[in-house]
Amino acid sequence: MRLEWLEDILSVAETGSFSEAAERRGLTQSAFSRRIRNIEDYVGVELFDRSHKPVQLSPVAEDQSRQIARAAIALRQLANDLRLGDRRSTNRVVIASQHALTTGLTPGIIQAVQTYQKDIFVRLRSANLDECYALLLSRQADIALVYQVPGADQRIEADYIETMAAGADRLIPISAAGLATEIGAGQSFADLPVIAYPGRVFLGQVLEQAIFSQLGSEVHIVPQVETALTLAAMELAVAGVGVAWVPASLCKDHVLRGRLVDLSQYLPACDLSVVAIRLAGRSGQAEDVFWELLTALHEG
Repeated sequence: MRLEWLEDILSVAETGSFSEAAERRGLTQSAFSRRIRNIEDYVGVELFDRSHKPVQLSPVAEDQSRQIARAAIALRQLANDLRLGDRRSTNRVVIASQHALTTGLTPGIIQAVQTYQKDIFVRLRSANLDECYALLLSRQADIALVYQVPGADQRIEADYIETMAAGADRLIPISAAGLATEIGAGQSFADLPVIAYPGRVFLGQVLEQAIFSQLGSEVHIVPQVETALTLAAMELAVAGVGVAWVPASLCKDHVLRGRLVDLSQYLPACDLSVVAIRLAGRSGQAEDVFWELLTALHEG
């Protein structure tokens, strides 16, 4: 049963008149009457009691009137969903975002791009750094958004990779106010309670190579908890478990509200670059638009 047929039936039922229904449906009365006959021939029953004025649904059609209305609504929704799905498949870009960025800067990047190009549909995949590269190289993602340490060796440097600076951040030490007071007074430097990251993850490597290496020999690092999640590290710091190093973009609201204290004046911090990466060569329209807008936003 075609959607337009269901809508024809409902128009007659609502108006009680073939002529008014024809006008509503944008047809001449003769063309509309022929279509009603075709519908009745198709289903094999008369759908209207033409002996009454206004015209009424026949008893069998009346019994199914609610189902007819529900079917029309469902078919309209299906048509809309199919059209939307087609637009999304054409305008879709898959972004692989490093976990720490997904909860920090990535939402703002996506929002800024969609402000200028509302039709772009983004599928966001959050992953660790190695997984972001794997998704990109296997073409399961169009663009990867990752952190890099300025001046450090990059994971991938090849002719088939395009990179672009997409922002800046900073890995900063934070703690709850009580511990911050002790550190500021020099009381907690001998045994520094730390919320650590596993050595295999990006931020764990940054801590070892760029943060802990700057601490003096008098500082004894005492890991209290290990987690790969920056959000968990931040909340553990709020709870007073120890000092955590998290991206400034992630903890800025907590610092402004006084739930956390930035300890950068006492402990080392590290600059971070936000980099967009994609495979060079052939690309989709949505990917190109996203990339061009990201370039313009960063340069502007």
